Amino acid sequence: MAIRTSVALEDDLEGGQATETIHFSLGSREYEIDLNAKNASKFRSQLAPFIDHARPVGASHRRRPVRSAASRQRSAAIRAWAKQQGIELSERGRIPASVVEQYQATAKSR
Repeated sequence: MAIRTSVALEDDLEGGQATETIHFSLGSREYEIDLNAKNASKFRSQLAPFIDHARPVGASHRRRPVRSAASRQRSAAIRAWAKQQGIELSERGRIPASVVEQYQATAKSR
């Protein structure tokens, strides 16, 4: 038996079929809205005067997500394990996926 799922976008302003989902943010909130072609064009034209005078913000200006205490503890446990195994890791920064996988495989076998 096969199951077929289809997703139909509905225009959030007028109802009816939407042609696209527009993602935008204002302040610290992010939004998305499903619009038909006419409403999407209207949305963009209404914002155009503001966009023309705005400064683009690159990824470097976005706030970094805050790491949880559990995430920091897990990283510390992986670094301690790696040190016991003779695997050299920096004290800071991203832990290579291969080391995380080795740690997880060892943790599962316990």
